[in-house]
Amino acid sequence: MAARIRRPRRPRAGVPTWAIRRTGVEARRRERRDGLVQRVDLLARWLGADPSSREPPDRRPLHTLIGMDTGTDWRRRLGEVGVWRGGPDLDATLVRTIEGLGYGTVWIGGSPSSDLRQAEALLEATERLQVATGIVNIWRSDAAELARSFARIEARHPGRLLLGVGSGHREATPERVRPVEAMTRYLDVLDEGGVPVAARVLSALGPRMLRLAAERSAGTHPYLTIPAQTAEERAAVGAAALVAPEQTVVLDADPVSARRSARAFLARYLGMENYTRTMLRGGFSPEDVAGNGSDELVDRIVVHGDAEALAAAVRAHLDAGADHVCVQVQPAATDPVPALRGLAAALGSS
Repeated sequence: MAARIRRPRRPRAGVPTWAIRRTGVEARRRERRDGLVQRVDLLARWLGADPSSREPPDRRPLHTLIGMDTGTDWRRRLGEVGVWRGGPDLDATLVRTIEGLGYGTVWIGGSPSSDLRQAEALLEATERLQVATGIVNIWRSDAAELARSFARIEARHPGRLLLGVGSGHREATPERVRPVEAMTRYLDVLDEGGVPVAARVLSALGPRMLRLAAERSAGTHPYLTIPAQTAEERAAVGAAALVAPEQTVVLDADPVSARRSARAFLARYLGMENYTRTMLRGGFSPEDVAGNGSDELVDRIVVHGDAEALAAAVRAHLDAGADHVCVQVQPAATDPVPALRGLAAALGSS
């Protein structure tokens, strides 16, 4: 059983009540120790090595067993709401502001390099914030180097880094073929390098990648999906796995200008087969994904309006089964803090 984390009775000044509190290094060590005991017991069951048990050996995939309840720790650590932002647009000042607003996690968007130097710098700049990669591209980042980088950071900041890993898209990566098989090999190298199953999550959009995410990672980090798909992803990976979707938002109550910003953001994705295929699986029509996208598609994938409207979109994912929602503020060239401050206030009043 996972260690029970004691939380302060009163929230700190300036930290919203919806922010998940976390404890220090000792609590994280207890969590890892208890998790290790649980995994040893599961391994014994898988091997049939427990003579006192009357139950037959558990022959489910070993990675599935070792990963059981891996989402539980991350639900506490990540908090319900985080911030997704492109790596070039993140700096120490911004992440400290995000931490001060009560968000639990910052996701480094784009394709962070396998040296993870930026993740390390953001952890150094903050006290309790979690950092996740969204995502490391397996075609651009060496798996062995990624494993070494993870070990380096874990030694300095235990339990504060989550590796989001994905296979990118064919339009930007011509060598992207048989992505599930390639991801399987990549995870094999991470295993050999000592990266725990519970410390990584896959950007899984299709059913085969979702199965792999459930078996060999803490869960899934889907991108540009809607709450109905969050519910489907929860059903696919099971109750114990982490489901952490991204939600793009525009703080703008004028539908005309908000849709203009949303379409400018979506334009490149509507030219990528893996994203449009995911949109079609989500119930959109071929007409919706054609050209610049229909108003319905734009409004549902890039939620816009006042802070309450953005908060409602976050709650919709949580109600559909997400453990954590990371919010991406658009346009990227604008200061995201006003939107994040308004969203934090709206969530705190709910």
